[in-house]
Amino acid sequence: MNQDHAARLIARLLALRYLPREDKEVRRLLVDASFRDEVEQRLAASGLRLLAHPFSAHVGIALTRECESAVFEQNDTWQSSNLGLPKDAVALLVILWALIILPKRERQLSGEATQKEEQGEMFETVKLTPLAHEASRGIAENLLLEDYGKLLGGKARLQQFALPQLSRLGFIERKNKVIHEGPLLDLAFDYAEMAPRILQGALSDLLKQRGILRDVTLEELHNEDSSRNSLLRDEAQGAAQ
Repeated sequence: MNQDHAARLIARLLALRYLPREDKEVRRLLVDASFRDEVEQRLAASGLRLLAHPFSAHVGIALTRECESAVFEQNDTWQSSNLGLPKDAVALLVILWALIILPKRERQLSGEATQKEEQGEMFETVKLTPLAHEASRGIAENLLLEDYGKLLGGKARLQQFALPQLSRLGFIERKNKVIHEGPLLDLAFDYAEMAPRILQGALSDLLKQRGILRDVTLEELHNEDSSRNSLLRDEAQGAAQ
């Protein structure tokens, strides 16, 4: 009996919520264009889309834009989350994404550019995508509470409720009073959409003051899309060799 590999992968993503890029079926998804098209078409038929950013260590699924209102719009109000997260926890998630993912992406883009300069004609011997776990950095929990505790309902509420909830959902990992990136944090928001809002907003000032983020131009944000497409091509080429 022939196995439906597309259905199997979709079922695993629905049940587990995310899978690592090293997973055998995920690797096929990333390099086999026809298989990816089949998975994406089946997801789209159910109002879902694939989340597979080349800089992220995991892949997942999300609602399509067209179907978001069917889930989030209830009784003439827009829900902040379908995970039961209160608004202050969603706000904390945005802050953590800005504190961890934006600097990580900056390091990844910088490392990717350096690798391309060094590789010359021997591109097949170099892994172009900087590993997520190497580029990601944790943040001290006490600094987070000091900076944002009062704004988000108090330090005790963040420490006892919001942070544990985000940890259980896979957005963060807490180790020795340091908050690290969880499997879903990089996939939580669309980088191309969210990064400009943060970098052009008030939060960017604090990130720069703390030395977490340098000044980033809008041109550099647009260049991220071309880097992402280039990485996808390189990844497929490397797998085919």
